[in-house]
Amino acid sequence: MTPLRPARPEFRNINVFKDLTTYRLPPAGWVSILHRVSGALMFLLLPFVVWMMDTSLSSELSYGTFTAAFAAGVGFVPGWFVKLVALALIWAYLHHFCAGVRHLIMDATHKVDKAFSRSSALATLALSLGLTALLGAKLFGLY
Repeated sequence: MTPLRPARPEFRNINVFKDLTTYRLPPAGWVSILHRVSGALMFLLLPFVVWMMDTSLSSELSYGTFTAAFAAGVGFVPGWFVKLVALALIWAYLHHFCAGVRHLIMDATHKVDKAFSRSSALATLALSLGLTALLGAKLFGLY
C-alpha cells in the first residue's frame, strides 16, 4: 500500500491577471516560446533580408548604399534603427539555430529527462545571447 500524498493544486480556469503573474516558467518553456518568436521574427524580417542581400551583392555602388544605410540610415529611418533591426535578426537566427540543434540532440539521443532539459535550455539561452552580444558589439563598432 502506498502512503497518501498531499493533493496537488488543480488549475482549471487560469486567470490571466492573477495566476500568470505568479507562474514561473521553466527555462525549457522560455526556450520553446522564444524559438517560436524567433521563427516568426525571421519570417517578418524576410523583406529586410532580401533587401540586404540585393543591395550588398548587386554592384559596388549598391554596396556603398548598403554600408551607408547602417551609418546614416535610409530615408527617414535613422542608422541606429537599421542596426537595431539587424541585431534583432541576428538574435532571431542565432536563437532559432541553437534551439533547433538542442531539439535535434534531444530527438537523436532520447534525452527527455528534466535535468537535461533544464541544462540544455540554459546552455541554449547563454549561447544565443552570448553570440548575439558578440556580433552586436561588432555591428555597433565596439571592436
